[in-house]
Amino acid sequence: MYLQLLKTLISTPSLSRKEDQTADIIEAFLRNRDLKPNRHLNNVWLKSRNWQDGQPVILLNSHHDTVKAAAGYTRDPHKAEVIDGKLYGLGSNDAGGALVSLISAFVELENDPDLGCNLILAATAEEEISGPNGIAALLPLLGHIDAGIVGEPTLLDLAVAERGLVVIDGEAQGVSGHAARKEGVNALYLALDDIAAIRDHVFTRPSELLGPTSANVTVLNSGTQHNVVPDRATFLIDLRVNEAYRNEEAVAELQAVCRHAVLTPRSLRLQSSGIAAAHPLVRAGLAVRPEAKAYGSPTLSDQALMPFPTLKLGPGDSARSHTADEFIYVAEVEAGRKMYASLLREAW
Repeated sequence: MYLQLLKTLISTPSLSRKEDQTADIIEAFLRNRDLKPNRHLNNVWLKSRNWQDGQPVILLNSHHDTVKAAAGYTRDPHKAEVIDGKLYGLGSNDAGGALVSLISAFVELENDPDLGCNLILAATAEEEISGPNGIAALLPLLGHIDAGIVGEPTLLDLAVAERGLVVIDGEAQGVSGHAARKEGVNALYLALDDIAAIRDHVFTRPSELLGPTSANVTVLNSGTQHNVVPDRATFLIDLRVNEAYRNEEAVAELQAVCRHAVLTPRSLRLQSSGIAAAHPLVRAGLAVRPEAKAYGSPTLSDQALMPFPTLKLGPGDSARSHTADEFIYVAEVEAGRKMYASLLREAW
């Protein structure tokens, strides 16, 4: 039943911002099980029927949008087929396997009077582009949430921390002049001084899970012609933030090492995230799967937009995401379903 749902989702194109057909499929699947899902844009969500006031509210979230198929595909990315235990197709691993496993666990548990928490299931859009019409648009409609499970491929290990991301525009201002007379103040040299300072800077708050916050300058532009000293130089910084910082703090620390350039973050919304080792979700995850490891994830997900503790967990392998001939093992999907259900029963 759930494997067929995954095959149907794979067979239906769902690029970010164009997920309306897969949203329709998920909505119809839930309605066919006598549930009453809600729809906001291309996000499908519903609350458990056995809702009990006073119990913790847990969000079960994964996404149904995909990236574009990689150029190296040797098979039809939308032909869902099982070969040697592998289900091939775009979105099978990232994050269709986790999504259908979460749906399965929700359907199994949502009306169980013995479950010690309230559940919200949310199948969301625009995750791959961190878009405004995905989880960010949906969260205000969901009410209070105590914690969440974010379904992403983690080999069923527990991603208890995740790096945040800030893209920063740097600009150094100089004074133009004739290059032959060595006039002016060369903005390119000013920018290079600051780029060297950024390269050499060691952020002051380490993390055992994620390592140090890191900044890399990835683009540099300056000048218009060979004989004019440039009065402006711009550069682009990729800042990856560990859970010891808020994004605003990391940007401020980086600005402090720049003597010339002004740094302007494009957005501060993609925050790092973490969940305490003593949190019931973490303790339950390690109890039901003792061989699992807790680790810090270098990849970004919709966790970055959730202002409550979240655990990233799911079937599949992040190393397969966004690759040609993407696949997930059928056995991984079933293991994911069992893991989610057992964890939620164990946690409360």
